[in-house]
Amino acid sequence: MRNTRQLTDDDCIARAQRGDATAFAELVRRFQDRVFRFLLRLTRTREDAQDLTQETFMHAYEALPRWRPDAQFSTWLLRIARNLAYDMLRRSQRVDFVTLEPEQEARLVDTAPTPEAALQGVEQLRLLETALARLPTDQREVLLLREIEQLSYDEIALVLDVPLGTIKSRIARARLALAETMPR
Repeated sequence: MRNTRQLTDDDCIARAQRGDATAFAELVRRFQDRVFRFLLRLTRTREDAQDLTQETFMHAYEALPRWRPDAQFSTWLLRIARNLAYDMLRRSQRVDFVTLEPEQEARLVDTAPTPEAALQGVEQLRLLETALARLPTDQREVLLLREIEQLSYDEIALVLDVPLGTIKSRIARARLALAETMPR
């Protein structure tokens, strides 16, 4: 029997579907960081992201017998993660569905302290995170899936369960909004 680290994702999935806990543990090892990063940026808290990452894999384990090989495993996991995050955000009423008017947005002040000795790259990352946080949730999540998780438009449409045209327009609006909020 080969070491599970040498198996392909598809082989690990097939073994996990047959009840091989070691194969599922290998899938967790391969995908947990990606799921966690997505959830961290979506929820904005490390504790929530950690809890939701664990919950994502618990749900995936329970639903694994119903997983279809025609769906990409990573896309399927991110969809589970997204659904769990939205459920948690709705319960805690932290989903920001209302888009700010430009006048309201102009009055918002970023109070986060900026160390004078910070490198320009670190400062740019902070500014980007701040600008991302100001985007509506639907725009932020498509940018995270496209730019951070490197998913294709088709994969994003599968994760979010919305038409491809909607994904394209959300990404275009999100990029435009992000460009307008980022300092030059």
